[in-house]
Amino acid sequence: MTLILGIETSCDETAAAVVEEGRIILSNVVASQVELHRQYGGVFPEMASRQHMVAITPVIREALATAQVTWDDLNAIAVVHGPGLAGSLLVGLNVAKALSLATDLPLIAVNHLEAHVYANWLLPPDVDPQTFVPPSFPLICLVVSGGHTELIEMREHHEYHLLGHTIDDAAGEAFDKVARLLNLGFPGGPAIQRAAEEGNALAFAFPRALNVGRYDFSFSGLKTAVLRLVQELQQAQGAKIDVRGQKLAEASIDETQTEIPVADIAASFQAAVVDALVEKTAQAVADTQASQVLIAGGVAANRLLRSEMVRRLEVPVRYPPIRFCTDNAAMVAVAGYYNYLAGDRAGLELDVIPGLSLV
Repeated sequence: MTLILGIETSCDETAAAVVEEGRIILSNVVASQVELHRQYGGVFPEMASRQHMVAITPVIREALATAQVTWDDLNAIAVVHGPGLAGSLLVGLNVAKALSLATDLPLIAVNHLEAHVYANWLLPPDVDPQTFVPPSFPLICLVVSGGHTELIEMREHHEYHLLGHTIDDAAGEAFDKVARLLNLGFPGGPAIQRAAEEGNALAFAFPRALNVGRYDFSFSGLKTAVLRLVQELQQAQGAKIDVRGQKLAEASIDETQTEIPVADIAASFQAAVVDALVEKTAQAVADTQASQVLIAGGVAANRLLRSEMVRRLEVPVRYPPIRFCTDNAAMVAVAGYYNYLAGDRAGLELDVIPGLSLV
C-alpha cells in the first residue's frame, strides 16, 4: 500500500491530502482564501503567501489526522513547485522540504498542471475501488483554468504532446474579467454560470475565434466584444451596472425602467467560450483518434462545458467531481504517486518555477 501526502499552495488555496494507491482519498483538506481576495476582484499575491504561512501547518495536521495515518505510514511527500505565484509556491515547497528532511521521506516534485490532469484518476465518490476503471490511453486532455487553456495529447503516463493553447487570455481569465465587467463577483466562472442560468444564450452573437490555429484558442476578442456591447447598451439606454453587483440600476437619461441584460450577456458569453473549447477538442479527437477526452482545471467545473462535451463528442468524456476541479492537494498526491512509481525524486535544491510548463 502506497500512501502519498500531497501539498498544494500554488495560488490562493492552502491544501494537504493523503491518497492511497494513487486513487483512494483518505483525506483532502483545503483552506480557501476566496473571501479574503473577493474584495479585490482577484488574488492579491502578497496577501495569499502570508495566508499560506498561517494555514499550512494546521492544514497538514488535519490531513494526517483525518486520514488516521502517521509520518511512518507515508511513502513520500509530493508538492507543487510550479506553475503559480512565486510567493505562494515557496511556502508549500519550503514546508515540504523541511518535512522531507525531518522524516526522511522522499520529496516528489509535481507540476500543478499535471496535477489537474491526474485529478481524473481519483476515485469518484460512491464508486467501488474494485470496479473503478482509470482513464485509458491514448487520450486528449483539455486543461482549462484561470491561467491556462491547452489541448494536450497523452499516449502514456508522463507522455505529453502539446497540440494547441490560447494565444492570449485563458478561458478562466476571460470568465473572471467578464464577471468583473458585469459586476457579478469573484471568482468569475461560478458567477457567470449562475447568471447564465437565467439568460438566453442566443441573445448575442459573440465571436468564437475558430480560425486562429487548428488547435489554438483566443478569448481576447470575445472579451472585447462583451465590453463594447455593454458600452453600447449604456450609451443607448442611459443605464449603468450597479456597482454593488448582482442587480442593475435604473436608467438615468430618459427616466425609463431600462436594464442591461446581464443574464443574456453572461449566457451568450459562456456559450461562445464553451463552443470554442468543444469545437477545438472535437477536432483534436478526430485527428489523433483518441479513445477518450479528459477535462481538467477550474473551468472543468462548468456544467455547460461538461454537457456539451458529452453531447457533441463521439468518444467518452471524463471530468473530476467539481470539488476536485479547483485547486486541491488530492490531485497533487495522485500526480506524485505516478512520479513516485516512475522513480522520480527531488533533492533539497528543488526550487519553485512560477512559469513551469507541462510540455
